[in-house]
Amino acid sequence: MSARQDSVSTRLDDAARAGWLYYVAGNTQDQIAAKLGISRQTAQRLVSLAVSEGLIKVRVDHPIAQCLDFAQHLRSRFALDLVEVVPSDPDSSSTTIGIAGAAAAEIERRLRSERPIVMAIGTGRTLKAAIEQLPPMECPQHKVVSLTGNISPDGSAAFYNVIFTMADRIKARSFPMPLPVIASSPEERAMLLGQPMIQPTLALAARADVTFVGIGDLGPKAPLYEDGFISESELRALQKAGAVGEIVGWVFDREGRMIDGITNERVASAPLPSREKSLVVALAMGERKLPGILAAVNRRLVNGLITDERTAAALLG
Repeated sequence: MSARQDSVSTRLDDAARAGWLYYVAGNTQDQIAAKLGISRQTAQRLVSLAVSEGLIKVRVDHPIAQCLDFAQHLRSRFALDLVEVVPSDPDSSSTTIGIAGAAAAEIERRLRSERPIVMAIGTGRTLKAAIEQLPPMECPQHKVVSLTGNISPDGSAAFYNVIFTMADRIKARSFPMPLPVIASSPEERAMLLGQPMIQPTLALAARADVTFVGIGDLGPKAPLYEDGFISESELRALQKAGAVGEIVGWVFDREGRMIDGITNERVASAPLPSREKSLVVALAMGERKLPGILAAVNRRLVNGLITDERTAAALLG
């Protein structure tokens, strides 16, 4: 190891120690400075470095009254089985901040169960951010199955497919879907889904105990379009047909009805598991996603929701 690498490693070690003393042990920065033999300013910088480098994960456990109130009203209005509402940052336009951490906590809680479960996983930016916040775990009793393919149009691994990252973090048996997200034709889709190696994965997904998915919008910056899964002309055709959202590639309108033809006839994703027999939780927030979220909860495409205050207020408005 070079002297530079050794210096960086030592500084990260110091940052982790300072972060632990501050966030876990409850020391003040003055106390950390005294214990580590450094200045208060250095202690402050080390604590900040621990957070910026992801060495410390912070969760707020205190339930905020308005969030609880929003959650109760959402649960009642849309007959949802699970709702969590996190505070909003008034100055942020992020579609993951807050809900990724809340989703990570809910996923972790499910994985702590000693009873074996099947967990189905969708894809997308929010879910990827959530999985990255999971602590390392040993979960050999559980099975994690992907609802969607992990191959991009150019043959590379789909960037926001999270099944492999999750399997590595929690050491559970994982079942990827070695397929393109959207096939080139309905015939190719039928052929791919009929393969003997795919059938057990589809059957496992259908009996998932709990599922976590994102909701993508179908606006000008639709994830399906920006990530190269559909063309600009296909996006326009979907918009013309009334599409407002998608879950693992399945595109739906304002009423939560699946769009006939266009790309839906080529989606290689598994169908969403039963909302009557299991829990299907959407992680979604933000104005662009609002029509899709509203359609999904109204039509009961999902029966669980993790969102933020602003989105909750808009859904209830």
